[in-house]
Amino acid sequence: MLKQIEGSRAMAEAIGLCRPEVICAYPITPQTHIVEGLAEMVRDGRVTDCEYINVESEFAALSVAIGSSAAGARTYTATSSQGLLFMMEAVYNASGLGLPIVMTLGNRAIGAPINIWNDHSDAMAVRDAGWIMLFAETNQEAVDLHIQAFRLAEELSCPVMVNVDGFILTHAVERVDIPAQEQVDAFLPPFEPVQVLDPADPMSIGAMVGPDAFMEVRYLAHHKQMRALDRIPELAAEFKAQFGRESGGLVRPYRTEGAETIVVAMGSVNGTIKDTVDAMRDAGHAVGSLCITSFRPFPLEEVRDALYDARRVVVLEKNLAVGMGGVLASHVRMALRGRGNRVYTLIAGLGGRPIMQASLTDFLTTVESEPHYDVHFLDLKRDVVDAEIARMAETRRSGPIAENILRRTGAGVP
Repeated sequence: MLKQIEGSRAMAEAIGLCRPEVICAYPITPQTHIVEGLAEMVRDGRVTDCEYINVESEFAALSVAIGSSAAGARTYTATSSQGLLFMMEAVYNASGLGLPIVMTLGNRAIGAPINIWNDHSDAMAVRDAGWIMLFAETNQEAVDLHIQAFRLAEELSCPVMVNVDGFILTHAVERVDIPAQEQVDAFLPPFEPVQVLDPADPMSIGAMVGPDAFMEVRYLAHHKQMRALDRIPELAAEFKAQFGRESGGLVRPYRTEGAETIVVAMGSVNGTIKDTVDAMRDAGHAVGSLCITSFRPFPLEEVRDALYDARRVVVLEKNLAVGMGGVLASHVRMALRGRGNRVYTLIAGLGGRPIMQASLTDFLTTVESEPHYDVHFLDLKRDVVDAEIARMAETRRSGPIAENILRRTGAGVP
C-alpha cells in the first residue's frame, strides 16, 4: 500500500509486519520515532504476541535483546550515536554469541562536541564488531532492508544492523510502499532458532574460551559473514521477484559504463551523487557512481569489478578516521590493490553539513584535469581552521576549540 509517511514510521510498520516477539527500546534521537511507532502498534494490538520492554539505558536495551534472542524470540531494537557506544560491550557479545538480533542504527555524529545530525561516525565505530551492516539509500529501501534483515539474521544466526541516515531519512515524509502482512509472511517464515536456552535441555552460552579455541570461534564468525556475501544478493533477487522492486544487494552501479571517474558512497547521499552524475554526463563528463549497500561483509570482488576500468575513484566519506582519512576509502583501495586506479578520499557531510551538488561538481571537475590531495574536505572553512591553528600557536590558554570555532563562524556562542 502506498503511503505518504515519515521514514521512521514506515520502518516501524515494516518491522511490525515481521512479527517481532520482543522489542527492547530506549529513546535517542534520531531513532526515537521508530520505537515510538512500534510501541503504539503493540499497544493498539496491530502487533500481537510481542513483549515491548522499556529499559533504563541503551546498554540494557541490547542486553535484554541478547537474553530474549537466546531464549528463542525474534528480537528487535534500535539506537543511534552515543547510545550505540553505551551498548558497545553488548554489541560484541551479540555477534560473538551468534544471536540473530535486528537493530536499526539511525546514523548520527559522535561527540564531543555534541551533535545530533547525520554522519556515519557511529557505524564506523563498530564496523569490526561482527554484525552484518547494511546501508539504506532511500526510505523505501530502509523498509525493504528490515524485512530482508530478519531473514538474513535468522538464516545465518548472526545479528544485522540496518543503517539509515538520521533526519535525512528518519524524519523525511515521502511516498513509501508498505507491503501487506501476507507478503511479508510469505517471504519471512516463522523463527526457528539454532540455539535456545531451554530448561529441559540445559546448556551454557558465552562460556570462557581460552587461546586453544578462541581463534576458531572468531573464524566461524568470519565464515558467516563470507556466507552472507552469497546470501545477500540471493535474498535481494528473491525479494524483487516477490515484491516487484529492487532493494538491497551488495552494490548498485549507476551509469558506470565508460565512466572515467566513479564516485563511491553509502546511504542517502547517493541521491545527490546520482543527480550530479546526470548533470555532468549531460555536460560531457564521463562520470558514474557506485552505491555500497553491504558494508559488512564488504564485497571486495563486486567493488573491484564495478571500478575496474575507472581512471579515478572518488570515495565520498561521511566519517573521518582521524589521523588517516576515510574508512570506506581504505576498503576500496584494498579492492583495487594492484590496479592503477587513482583513489581519492572526499570527507563530506560531517555533523550533518549539507553536501551540495555544486561543490561535488566542482571537485569532480577539478580531479579530471589536475592532481589532487589524496584526502580532501568538501566545503571546509579553511580560513576558520587556519585562524584557530594560529590562535593555538600564539597562546597556551587558547580556550576550547569548539567554542572558538562557533564564535568565528558567527554561531552566537558568547
